[in-house]
Amino acid sequence: MSKRRLAALVEEATVDCYNESEAVVGFFTMIEDHLRVPFTTVVLGVDVEVTGVELTQREEIVAVCARGKQRQRIPVCDLPLPSPPPLGAEWIEAYRHWAACA
Repeated sequence: MSKRRLAALVEEATVDCYNESEAVVGFFTMIEDHLRVPFTTVVLGVDVEVTGVELTQREEIVAVCARGKQRQRIPVCDLPLPSPPPLGAEWIEAYRHWAACA
């Protein structure tokens, strides 16, 4: 994704935000609204199904990953995206760019 497109997404997610905490909530809202779930990806060599995203009390955006009855929350900064990525994954990329965690 181009730097121009990333900058536009960051601007859209943070347009009304006055601090970093509000910006994280802005990105969470965009990811939650636009990311098409469920989708399958590979975490540590194992197929998992990403069923949604959550915002933790520590203001970290995490993906809820499932394998059978097991659930694991993984920070979206650490979540491997499949190829091709699911619809809405550009918001994860924009968040990673903004948070410099890519």
